[in-house]
Amino acid sequence: MNLRTFIQLLSLAAIWGASFLFMRISAPVLGASWVSSSRVLLAALLLLVWGLFIGKKLHVRKHARHYLTLGFFNSALPFMLFAYAAQIVSASVLSILNAAAPIWGAVILAALGKASLTGARLLGLCMGISGVAVLVGFDATISQPGAQLAVAAGLGAAFCYGIASTYAAGAPAINPFNNAHGSMWASSVLLLPLLLFLPVPSPPPLEPVLSVVLLGLVCTGVAYLLYFNLIAKLGPTSALSVTFIIPVFGVFWGWLLLDETVGWHTLVGALLVLCGTGLVTGVLSFRRHLR
Repeated sequence: MNLRTFIQLLSLAAIWGASFLFMRISAPVLGASWVSSSRVLLAALLLLVWGLFIGKKLHVRKHARHYLTLGFFNSALPFMLFAYAAQIVSASVLSILNAAAPIWGAVILAALGKASLTGARLLGLCMGISGVAVLVGFDATISQPGAQLAVAAGLGAAFCYGIASTYAAGAPAINPFNNAHGSMWASSVLLLPLLLFLPVPSPPPLEPVLSVVLLGLVCTGVAYLLYFNLIAKLGPTSALSVTFIIPVFGVFWGWLLLDETVGWHTLVGALLVLCGTGLVTGVLSFRRHLR
């Protein structure tokens, strides 16, 4: 990995880490539905412009069911759940919960009989659960009304990513850009009708509106473009190492811009979750050397 690629990897982690900051700013004011719907629509429009520029066709009729499935589990539902949780839970906690997605993926594969839970993976699963328990159990926001449900929503969003990754492994072979572009439009189709049942909000302050714009265009649209570039350079496995860096930026942005407290439980919980994820995904491994 050269310096330029490493900087791109850090930039992607910083952008995705900032998504929890922007949700934390916008969701309490605009609500989960408006935030998540606006996010996917803005990202879809940006990817449409880029797709026209590079000449990528979606072939919607051929892959409509695939785009809808991927869009539901990889964008629409998790974005909605995270936006709901962001109304109460801190950006730091949400970014760490997000890192548990590979753990859920391993559990799902094991439940489907497609992978075995080895000793290392079981240890990683236990560490991930312990990390969430430490993170949530000692966080000040957990005492607020509805906080437990918000944490469950954050874990549910990570679970959705686990489903999406499991589905994508056996899905039709479609290039990553079209997967992202098509799933964003599918997410828009799934989420925008919800707004018909919600009252039109009064003109909100500039800060939450700007946060949603940045969330959609930068943290979703531009982030996908960066991610595709990294996949092309490093391959999907190495590109996924960004998962381990996102919580660092999520915690940092929350501390820097929202004055969120970074206590010992935040650091210990994050360490346990990330180590658990590393064991489950095989990034960390214990080997016995026989002599």
